[in-house]
Amino acid sequence: MHHSQLKSEVRKLISEGTVIPAHPLALDASRALDARHQRALTRYYLDAGAGGLAVGVHTTQFAIRDVGLYRPVLELAAETAAAWTKRPLAMVAGLAGATQQAIAEAKTAVGIGYHAGLLSLAAMKSASEDDIIAHCEAVAREIPLVGFYLQPAVGGVVLGASFWRRFAAIDNVIAIKIAPFNRYRTLDVLRGVAAAGALDRVALYTGNDDHILLDLTLPFDLRDNGVTTRTYFKGGLLGHWSVWTAAAIKQFEMCKAARHKDTVPADLLALDARVTDCNSAFFDVANDFHGCIAGCHEILRRQGLMQGLWCLDPAEGLSPGQMDEIDRVCREHADLSDDAFVKANLEKWLA
Repeated sequence: MHHSQLKSEVRKLISEGTVIPAHPLALDASRALDARHQRALTRYYLDAGAGGLAVGVHTTQFAIRDVGLYRPVLELAAETAAAWTKRPLAMVAGLAGATQQAIAEAKTAVGIGYHAGLLSLAAMKSASEDDIIAHCEAVAREIPLVGFYLQPAVGGVVLGASFWRRFAAIDNVIAIKIAPFNRYRTLDVLRGVAAAGALDRVALYTGNDDHILLDLTLPFDLRDNGVTTRTYFKGGLLGHWSVWTAAAIKQFEMCKAARHKDTVPADLLALDARVTDCNSAFFDVANDFHGCIAGCHEILRRQGLMQGLWCLDPAEGLSPGQMDEIDRVCREHADLSDDAFVKANLEKWLA
């Protein structure tokens, strides 16, 4: 599928930028799929106002592929979304593994009705730049691609501006999720896309959970032969946005409104640090992100959107001290939560 085949409203939604939560995986105490709470999560994100969903990605747990849940989880999200709302949505499927696996997943996603694939390159760590580009080109022949610069701390590959120039030149690339949690590497992506002349075609999405609001607000000036091109992140595709999503969408709208003003409100700039503080607890920064998925689960469990913290891997859970940190940020930043919104709607989402 080529991006020209997407419905115009979906292509416009991705291009202009939107909020795309990375969809978690709801499990029961036996670590089996909890379809009721999984549907509730999808409904929650849609009623919060999300412009799309990313399913089968890191927050959904890459291990779904090992237990036969990849297709069922993608199908459940797509069917739930289609039944719950008729507005346009950007449905993004996570793609992982070596080339043949990623191609097979792309074909599965297209068959279900997904619009794009978020391509993890974690399996290509030992490959050359040429081989990685060939891999991306092969997968792009099956589905429009969202590139993914995953931070090395959780399996990502360090990729320079030359790679991102070549990647952005692939015709069926429509966006890039930039998530190295590193300002220098973030700029490498922007410079690469600019050098490819692809800033108008490839939408920049932040995945930098340590600077979400600054990424979404501030301009980036890119210079080439004395010519300056100003660009902006268009939206976000974030695991952090799997929690407190209704509040996150309000923050996103604040950032968009501030982008082209002469003066950005100081309160909005300061809010970036508060959101980052919350993320440090949810994503377990103190322990090199070991508890990042379970930390998000804990927020959803407190709200009733999940039954528990269970991950597919029994060894994956909260780190020592992480619960105390979550308690702290929930107390200190309670106004950034959407607890009241969830409480008012939880019963209908679980129905």
